[in-house]
Amino acid sequence: MSGAIVSFTAMAIAGRAIQQELDSFELMFWRSLIGFAIVVGVVLYSLRKPGRMLAEIRPTSPKLHLTRNLFHFAGQNLWFYGIMVIPLSQLVALEFTMPIWVALLAPLVLGERFTLRRVMVALLGFAGIVIVAQPGVQPLNTGHLAGMLCAIGFAMNVMLTKRIMRADSILCVLFWMTLSQTLFGLVLAQWGGFTWPPAAIWGWLAVVGVTGLSAHFALSSALALAPASTVAPMEFLRLPVIALVGVWLYAEALEPLVFVGGAVILFANWVNLRNTDIQPRPS
Repeated sequence: MSGAIVSFTAMAIAGRAIQQELDSFELMFWRSLIGFAIVVGVVLYSLRKPGRMLAEIRPTSPKLHLTRNLFHFAGQNLWFYGIMVIPLSQLVALEFTMPIWVALLAPLVLGERFTLRRVMVALLGFAGIVIVAQPGVQPLNTGHLAGMLCAIGFAMNVMLTKRIMRADSILCVLFWMTLSQTLFGLVLAQWGGFTWPPAAIWGWLAVVGVTGLSAHFALSSALALAPASTVAPMEFLRLPVIALVGVWLYAEALEPLVFVGGAVILFANWVNLRNTDIQPRPS
């Protein structure tokens, strides 16, 4: 989890630096291209035999992979847009609503049962959003909308990945994610005229490319090593860390209500996860 927090924080800092020169589509192209090169290198090193490599990366459902990658690409673009227009702490707090959207949308996407707990979680999460955004006290802008929409995009990504992982490996998921999003970014970057990155930001592009993979690898590893109800509260440390980074690097105001709203959202997530790690006893 420490690795995940450092990776997400470094990606936000690098993303802001890059978007002084490139738009988010260009940023996603370079991020995905670097990630794709890393994934291909891992596949070639770990599998070696061509037949085995093809079997490993062959998707069971190409349509499901495409849908998943479209949601992830949209969510990631919205996240990079958000870091430019609202304080980092507000964006991260809004991003924390992702598990709440999973709870609401899982009955539609995964066929899970809609329960009273899911309704309570949604109401708590909405209360946290209101506290963070402070409508009527602070002006709302497109950054707040981007923060909520990116959380929905990430929620859809999580649920579709869960379906994909029933049949495909993590290497298969990462291969098609980085390849498809490289193509998405390249095509969409043409709208505003593709800009070749200046030498000054190549280091930042490398940071985004590496941390984009390391953040999710670290988070997935944490979930493999510990229950989700243990990991989720630890992720809350990302909020004070990113808030202090915002104060230090960008002179952003330290808003106490962002922490209050973030805590409400975290509590909603904890309520949702409370019984997920309890396994039924064998009969």
